[in-house]
Amino acid sequence: MFDLILRQANLPDGRKGQDIAILDGKIAEVAPTIAAVARDEIDATGRLVTPPFVDPHFHMDATLSLGLPRMNRSGTLLEGIALWGELRPTLTVDALVDRALRYCDLAVTQGLLAIRTHVDTSDPRLVTVEAMLEVKRRVAPYLDLQIVAFPQDGYYRAKDGVASLTRALDMGADIVGGIPHFERTMDEGRASVETLCRLAADRGLPVDMHCDESDDPLSRHVETLAAQTVRFGLQGRVTGSHLTSMHSMDSYYVSKLIPLMVEAQMNVIPNPLINIMLQGRHDTYPKRRGMTRVRELMAAGLNVSFGHDCVMDPWYAMGSGDMLEVGHMAIHVAQMGSLEEKSAIFQALTTNSARTMGLQGYGLAKGCNADLVVLQARDPAEALRLKAVKLAVIRRGRLIAHTPARVGELLIEGRAGRIDPSVGFAPDYE
Repeated sequence: MFDLILRQANLPDGRKGQDIAILDGKIAEVAPTIAAVARDEIDATGRLVTPPFVDPHFHMDATLSLGLPRMNRSGTLLEGIALWGELRPTLTVDALVDRALRYCDLAVTQGLLAIRTHVDTSDPRLVTVEAMLEVKRRVAPYLDLQIVAFPQDGYYRAKDGVASLTRALDMGADIVGGIPHFERTMDEGRASVETLCRLAADRGLPVDMHCDESDDPLSRHVETLAAQTVRFGLQGRVTGSHLTSMHSMDSYYVSKLIPLMVEAQMNVIPNPLINIMLQGRHDTYPKRRGMTRVRELMAAGLNVSFGHDCVMDPWYAMGSGDMLEVGHMAIHVAQMGSLEEKSAIFQALTTNSARTMGLQGYGLAKGCNADLVVLQARDPAEALRLKAVKLAVIRRGRLIAHTPARVGELLIEGRAGRIDPSVGFAPDYE
């Protein structure tokens, strides 16, 4: 007797008509037909069933704060930072917790069950860290939350930046963050990378840095990050987030840089929605796209995952908590429209991001955690095209959220009927 069986599921790797049996919060069997009974069954009816979506780069301390203290009129990164600097002294633990929990509720309905959040440590009160640690405790039964100690105003540039980041780690932050391109000088940025990598090595922690988030083709902090990763033996534990300067770098230099990143076994997190919105603001025409070299980084074998970054905060007035929206934008910005490329982008929202976060028990194999999402789509390409509805969200074998299918009612005489956007419009790729 199983606890739950999902029938007739399509899987991201192309397998169709699979049954998934769940027992004690784990996947017990995956097979074309499981001749067994269960306390509950869900008929996927040929829909895509995937492990949950994972967001490896987010700012939960700022989420849903749009309009506080006022709107970002220019829409630029620097005005967003200035607005956050004005809002920060007024932040309270209760308000931060409330906004973050509301976002986590939204995330769960979107099939997003793991998030890595960067938490600003520049204010020595550290109410941001206190609040996010409380949120992590509260959401633990249904959402994995990792906390990056992030010196938003610069590790050296902020008055109490060094001491505050250290105290955030002492409080329980999971990951060492940084923002070297925001230090006063290139040299201070380089020094911050070295110091923070040493700190992570001493504490046995991962590293995740906002790195070269600019249009400056001469910004070289990712090179330093790769070198310090190798120096301190942090291979596989370091993530470079954004890396937008790579879209402006000379291709000869990039041909040297990418192998250094491969040597460091670096994780890479572009943030398509935010990068395309905030970068290239000094350009007239042609305007740069503002996203790192996704195709080239993937081709080199680097683990590339995508982050949502922001939802309704001083930097980004949009966002939905839907990682398929992130992937949809990535397809366009990276010009990755082939079936194989769409599959790679879907993996960057799921398995690659789980690898970045080091999630244990993630996947669709026997013995993995029974964390699953049923989508109103037949395959990853269709899910990305439609930004598919998350029909059912399952955590450890228990249904925790569901959304009705998106179906239109056509009233035209002679053509009247119910229109499911995921039926009859997708080609048979085989």
